Amino acid sequence: MVGLGADLDHLNIEEYLPEESIQAEPKKLHLNDFLDISPTLTEAAGAIIDDSFTRCFKSNPPEPWNWNIYLFPLWCLGVMIRYGLLFPLRLAILTAGWIVFFAAFLPVHFLWTGNTKWRCKIERKLVEMMCGVFVASWTGVVKYHGPRPSRRPQQVFVANHTSMIDFIILEQMTAFAVIMQKHPGWVGFIQKTILESVGCIWFNRTEAKDREIVARKLREHTQGADNNPLLIFPEGTCVNNQYTVMFKKGAFELGCAVCPVAIKYNKIFVDAFWNSKKQSFTMHLVRLMTSWAVVCDVWYLEPQYLRDGETPIEFAERIRGMIAARAGLKKVPWDGYLKYFRPSPKLTERKQQKFAESVLHRLEK
Repeated sequence: MVGLGADLDHLNIEEYLPEESIQAEPKKLHLNDFLDISPTLTEAAGAIIDDSFTRCFKSNPPEPWNWNIYLFPLWCLGVMIRYGLLFPLRLAILTAGWIVFFAAFLPVHFLWTGNTKWRCKIERKLVEMMCGVFVASWTGVVKYHGPRPSRRPQQVFVANHTSMIDFIILEQMTAFAVIMQKHPGWVGFIQKTILESVGCIWFNRTEAKDREIVARKLREHTQGADNNPLLIFPEGTCVNNQYTVMFKKGAFELGCAVCPVAIKYNKIFVDAFWNSKKQSFTMHLVRLMTSWAVVCDVWYLEPQYLRDGETPIEFAERIRGMIAARAGLKKVPWDGYLKYFRPSPKLTERKQQKFAESVLHRLEK
């Protein structure tokens, strides 16, 4: 029931009444006849109880286990180890990694005047190394299944999306060129100065012009034999690794092989979901660095092709079903962009009109 209660005060029921019913002598009505809106209330209550859209973007905290006198001291000891020992050690590893990375990357990126092919190869290896340092700073335990991706034309990799660390975990093994939303701050600096060296493409989801530019760049990138494998997160937003929302069709209408990648995190150690509306990426990384470990599985599935008579939307749903089955995710029929945009006013008006018609039906009786 979208926006129904907010605008009922402005709803003029007489607009929906026939003229003769307004002029006729009013009938004696029971209050229950007019106020019996149980179908509407049932719909609203059902939407509140079983809101499968909102549940896709909720982080489920683990159940507390330090509830008695025996377990509480162990919990306190764990907190001291994670924050007093592991976090400073991980921060030192990350800092040292950045120093080494910039000392090698900046001269190669800005001062190299030799063979461009060798420069790109060195930059790719340095980006992979830096992503490996990030994973080490979380004590990441990542198990990869399936053949390692290779650089070939006419292919694109698609994966479910839980956090920006999905890209880091995949990038430490293979230098992907990712399609990513533009970010401000230090993340934006890394995007512009470092990740563009591996062919990444940036966009702003609020700019319609960017969509046309990105679509053109996608087609151009898939044609190059020497380009890094193209990685796309077709959900378009971070989901909590329990559900998977609808895939955008852009990656599935390029006319090339689509290689599904399924990512599943173990929530026993930490919930890797990044709720960008409530937490900055910096604080998200701090939470990972103060956890015990980031444990996950990555499956590289068999390449898939568009079948005869299959539309790009049906192709996207078939790939989404493969990823959901492999990672144990629940499919929901929602567009992830609803997380950023309000529902259409037409949907609200349709609900209001339906409610008014139900009231009129009872008045006629």
